[in-house]
Amino acid sequence: MKKLLIVAVIISAFFISFTVKGEYVSAKSAILICADTGEVLYSRNQDMRLPMASTTKIMTALLVCENGELDKKVTITKEMITVEGTSMGLSAGDVLTRRDLLYGMMLVSGNDAANALAVSVGGSYDKFVDLMNEKAVSLGLHNTRFATPSGLDSEAHYTSSRDLAIITKTAFEYDEFLKVVSTRSIILSYGNPSCKRQLINHNRLLKMYSDVIGVKTGYTKKAGRCLVSAAEKDGMRVIAVTLNDGNDWDDHRKLLDLGLSKLKSQSLSGYSINIPVVGNNARLVVDIPEKSVCVSKDKTVYERIFVPAFLYGPVKKGEEIGFFEVSVENDTFIKEKIISEVDIGKKENPIRLFWLCFSAILRSFNEG
Repeated sequence: MKKLLIVAVIISAFFISFTVKGEYVSAKSAILICADTGEVLYSRNQDMRLPMASTTKIMTALLVCENGELDKKVTITKEMITVEGTSMGLSAGDVLTRRDLLYGMMLVSGNDAANALAVSVGGSYDKFVDLMNEKAVSLGLHNTRFATPSGLDSEAHYTSSRDLAIITKTAFEYDEFLKVVSTRSIILSYGNPSCKRQLINHNRLLKMYSDVIGVKTGYTKKAGRCLVSAAEKDGMRVIAVTLNDGNDWDDHRKLLDLGLSKLKSQSLSGYSINIPVVGNNARLVVDIPEKSVCVSKDKTVYERIFVPAFLYGPVKKGEEIGFFEVSVENDTFIKEKIISEVDIGKKENPIRLFWLCFSAILRSFNEG
């Protein structure tokens, strides 16, 4: 059995913790989290099930980015555009890429774009909704159910502010998602006849708050005003969610200010570890690069490196040999595989190699 070598580093940040008292926002449900760790910085009724209107489209966009092929072309059908609510103005016969449709869905909240993406990725509207619910289960969301890719009201369509924050945090793993939701406006060509159209992001926070990087607005009469926003400053990123909030713009500015004031960017040192390879005189050098993470000022950060005390040769390039993790208290928020970047062969013992050769010669004489 291989012995496991554990290198652990504890980094403490000692600051006075912040406490938010009373009804800080007017939303029925709200949450503020650190986008790196998922740590909750503020919450109000975070697990209350509520309709979420077009903030639904964050999950739709997540699945589209996860599926990839954003340059794949989609031919718009009559069924895709037969939907009530907001629209990017698609016509049957239009041909756009998935990327174009992402902009139309996330900037101007096009329900037609959401339907088109659902059919393109899922094969059908209903199958895509199934994918949405499967993704919710895989993320461990207990208060979320999807009935549409666009967010139109349904008794079977709801989420909580906590679940919606987790969906958004997951979507931020895709650079293309972040690029889309942080775009203030874009010009696309489509329509019959085709013409250039400017799509302007409905998210007013992109102009109101200098550090905002998205994410999505939403409204129906049943859901009320819903908003997901995110801000980034000096390596720190926070996500705010409010559901049914008549004062959402001001509430989000307060939440984002609060979040950025409670966090600090923590630098993590790089490491170089030498691991002996049995069967070879070589040693495998494992380099862990420097990192920076966004953490609450009153929390302790733990870094752990799990690698074997020795390896048996041969070691192949690309082989997983351990992992590296970063956690805050008991919550792990970074876990990365450590991969060998070189091939290390297994050297044969000279005496054993002589007997292998001698045995082969004897066999050749006997067979002859």
